Amino acid sequence: MNQQREQTRARNPDAAGFVERDGVRVHWESYGQGEPAILFLPTWSIVHSRCWKAQIPDFARRTRVLTFDPRGNGKSDRPAAEEAYSEEEFMRDALAVLDANAVEQAFIVSLSRGAQRALLLATNHRKRVLGAAFIDPFFPVSFLRSLHWRVLCHPRLKPLLTGRQWTKRGFGKFSPHHFRADFQDFLEWWQEKNFTEKHSTKQIEDGVGWGLETDPETAIAFANGGSSALSDRKHQMDLARRVRCPVLVIHGSEDNVSPVSDGRTLARLAGGKLVVVQGAGHQPQARKPVAVNLALREFFDSVRPAKTVSVEEAMKPASRSRSPDQRRVLYISSPIGLGHAQRDVAVARELRKLVPGVQIDWLAQDPVTRVLAAAGERIHPGSRLLASETAHIESESAGHDLNCFQALRRMDEILIANFMVFHDVVRGDRYNLCIADEAWELDYYLHENPREKIVPLAWFTDFVGWLPMEEGGARESVLTTDYNAQMVEHIAQHPSMRDCALFVGNPDDIVPDRLGPDLPLIRDWTEEHFQFTGYISGFDPQELPPREELRRELGYRDGELVCLVTVGGTGVGGALLRKVIAAHPESKRRVPALRMIVVAGPRIEPASLPQHPDLEIVPYVHNLYRHLAACDLAIVQGGLTTAMELTASKRPFLYFPLGRHFEQNFHVRHRLDRYRAGRCMDFRLATPESIAAAITDEIGRTVDYRDVETDGACKAAARLAEML
Repeated sequence: MNQQREQTRARNPDAAGFVERDGVRVHWESYGQGEPAILFLPTWSIVHSRCWKAQIPDFARRTRVLTFDPRGNGKSDRPAAEEAYSEEEFMRDALAVLDANAVEQAFIVSLSRGAQRALLLATNHRKRVLGAAFIDPFFPVSFLRSLHWRVLCHPRLKPLLTGRQWTKRGFGKFSPHHFRADFQDFLEWWQEKNFTEKHSTKQIEDGVGWGLETDPETAIAFANGGSSALSDRKHQMDLARRVRCPVLVIHGSEDNVSPVSDGRTLARLAGGKLVVVQGAGHQPQARKPVAVNLALREFFDSVRPAKTVSVEEAMKPASRSRSPDQRRVLYISSPIGLGHAQRDVAVARELRKLVPGVQIDWLAQDPVTRVLAAAGERIHPGSRLLASETAHIESESAGHDLNCFQALRRMDEILIANFMVFHDVVRGDRYNLCIADEAWELDYYLHENPREKIVPLAWFTDFVGWLPMEEGGARESVLTTDYNAQMVEHIAQHPSMRDCALFVGNPDDIVPDRLGPDLPLIRDWTEEHFQFTGYISGFDPQELPPREELRRELGYRDGELVCLVTVGGTGVGGALLRKVIAAHPESKRRVPALRMIVVAGPRIEPASLPQHPDLEIVPYVHNLYRHLAACDLAIVQGGLTTAMELTASKRPFLYFPLGRHFEQNFHVRHRLDRYRAGRCMDFRLATPESIAAAITDEIGRTVDYRDVETDGACKAAARLAEML
């Protein structure tokens, strides 16, 4: 059984259950509410219902969505008999799922082999099907494909063809012998054949992982079940001609499994529309989800728009009286930590000085929304539809460890869901500019779908280049190179997609590494494609009162040595807080004047942390930079914003980069070394005693950091004002 890690879902089911027929239990899930419902059918049993993960959140915002795992995979049973996998059985499973959910009529959507059961539903149960969408349908009616299936299913030839392993190359892997000998090798070959598009490593990994959730004997049973019907070309074409409901066929132009000609024939015979997704392989719903989702939306709405609580109102800001020439900005701030929010608020503040009356709406999620609310900013109501990236990152962490590159790869479901929200928001009202601070989903999917860009885009980042951690081995090096190569290709193919690209820092802040073995140096490439703002801080240290006055204002007493412990806006830092808390008794013994204050932040419950006498634990603190500027020592993670706030305030600090977090271990550490700032410590090696010793050495120490520029927000705002 596969041990593939389950990803955090962009949307969890509202209901789930089983239907049972002839002793076989089939698992179903229901999302959203309203009608008409949409039933996403399973494909071949080598893949379960998670293959629809890029569609479910988008359509569940509009109406009710139903899925079910095919018999043979997922949470459904795995019957042994080949007859249990006939197309009629899958059709009856679909009807049972509709009945269990009291759905009389639904749209049906199929992928590949799922076209067979979709055709049976649409012809034998016409009253239940409002419309049928076929994605890369397995509809073998061309001469060569029909001949292939006739030979394969011939009662005399089939034993000869399957009785031995004739070859282990190509379709020779599609053999019971190879299934039993090396099932994973077959799965890897098959998924690579499905995804002809470059840079499909994540989709291939998903497919292999889902395939490993079944076993070779079950795979042999469902490979044979129902295959005889595919050999009858006339029967296939008659089924298509009998379809009476509206039909949409979506087909990848580079499909190496089911040729476009078969999809075109199905659309013609069924009287439907054909949409060819250029450059797509056999699973465009996974690799080209924006194009597929938009085509499905148009199809459903053309037949019968959803009757449910409209999401359009959530997409529109509350009405405000404004002059026709008022400039309007949509600001998207990354929710991973609070640093982006602090600098983005500073940029917005400066932008308002340069463009009086500009209206800024924020598309953001927790914990960023807490900073924005405290700053009096206006949060777009569509923000409530965003899937939580922070919750996903927290679920990926364990102890003081977070492989942020792999965590981002496993966040693909959330990223496409949030891009579709953005897609709708910018069409719900008129904006003159979109500012995206490390909104990776927006940048990626706009480059993948350049025609969907309707608003000028300003892009912010404080690092460039995914870098492999040593623990990831050769595989991670290959993957990071592939991701960097795709970024380079995106910019080369669509150089005007980012109307403005700003690097938050200076050229010397960029690591000396390459994007990959045959790719440019990161600094060279960044200097070619970005403008540099210098560091953008959420505050100007010169505007703070004198430090002693600030300490009195914050309630710090004369003579005490204040140590602030803070880990940012996510719950990832809980392990570090606990380790530092364990060092408090020894630290207090060594430094009697010590006053340690632990800031749990917005997503860690203070009561969940250990307690000690003389130790203070507080929740989220707004404008924490003021406290950092007043403290005698800070203990932090390796995040850039907090470390640079301490650097700007010339305060000593200890920082503990998260294990396997390439940004903190490489990009941030390189920058802090350039500023001669902070003392880096290894969480794995740190003990309460070594932390107490470091506190003793560093607390109250006079530092010699490089000055941090204070005009970064002004520079960024000036460039943005030009765009307005």
